[in-house]
Amino acid sequence: MSPEQYVQDKAAASGSSFYYAFLFLPPPRRAAITAFYAFCREVDDVVDETQDAGVAATKLAWWRKEVASAFAGQPSHPVMKALMPHTATYDIRLEHLNAVIEGCEMDLQQTRYLDYPGLQRYCHLVAGVVGEVASGIFGRTQPQTMDYAHKLGLAMQLTNIIRDVGDDARRGRIYLPVNELQQFGVKASEILLRSKPWGYSERFTALMKFQAQRAHQLYDEALALLPEADRAAQKPGLMMANIYRALLVEIEREDFQVLHQRIALTPLRKLWIAMKTNWRGR
Repeated sequence: MSPEQYVQDKAAASGSSFYYAFLFLPPPRRAAITAFYAFCREVDDVVDETQDAGVAATKLAWWRKEVASAFAGQPSHPVMKALMPHTATYDIRLEHLNAVIEGCEMDLQQTRYLDYPGLQRYCHLVAGVVGEVASGIFGRTQPQTMDYAHKLGLAMQLTNIIRDVGDDARRGRIYLPVNELQQFGVKASEILLRSKPWGYSERFTALMKFQAQRAHQLYDEALALLPEADRAAQKPGLMMANIYRALLVEIEREDFQVLHQRIALTPLRKLWIAMKTNWRGR
């Protein structure tokens, strides 16, 4: 299997909303974003699929060495072999990849975040930096587009956190800030139990509404930052934003029943949203 086929299979198998946005890119940009996304998936899977934290840390350390070797001209993993031909063209730097690895390392080091600023640091590494790199691959001519992409990445990561409260609790993690749980009177044990109906309460719903409102505000702020000159090039990012926001609305309609199930959009609906965004340009 060629490196290009490897990353293509990795991206397609994930079922991610990102994959549907990639379909509308010209081949060179599609190849670059697919390889970069496959890298992000590889390091994220280390944390999610490795039960022993020590083993996961060793694997992430290996990825740091692999990234350094790749930028020194000696990639060995198919993901890095697929990605390296695009790094100069789209300004994908070593520090970008190391930031993503650092974010995954945070998952091994802490399972709680005391407040929103602390959570923002994590989101910057695993989503904000990813948004910045993606916007460069899509085509960026204005400095402000970087700010748009970073804030959009944060909004999408907060949507992921809302969707995955139950899945994360199964792994012993709670990304909702501790001081906000306290603000709404929700105990960590209620979330970790993941039981229906006992984990759900008016307090939990109020907490989740607060999280959703923050995410919606970030989507609005991000879209307001996107310069008109870069709007056409950034359509893949707008596709992802619309898909993720539709997911957020669906979670709201389901009254935030995210502890015992994973709410998701169907592949057909994701594709339809991507196509509609492509036609409308927003």
